[in-house]
Amino acid sequence: MTSTPIHHVISETMTRREEARTLLCALVDAKNETLRAADGTTVDIFKDVTGQSSMDRAIDRARRLIDSFSRVLDDLLADLTDEDLALLNEIRSENDNPPAIRSINAGYNKTTP
Repeated sequence: MTSTPIHHVISETMTRREEARTLLCALVDAKNETLRAADGTTVDIFKDVTGQSSMDRAIDRARRLIDSFSRVLDDLLADLTDEDLALLNEIRSENDNPPAIRSINAGYNKTTP
């Protein structure tokens, strides 16, 4: 099987979505750690002015980014054949970028990001 530009676009988009998920986890962990350390004794001036902390805004933006990547992937994967999906899994395994794309026997499930 020969890789095409669309296969690389999909693979890169999946990689970037996973990076965004990692960032989201780090942001949530940092927020929780900050809240534990602050013990309610500090004032968040940004939150007082805007109604939302800068950390909450960053978390919200990371979630929106992940959602955007998922929508793009839904569109890109919608018309792929089983052969295309197999090639994408091959590319991802060569690049050591989990997770694999849905099994070619199961097809693609749009409801799972």
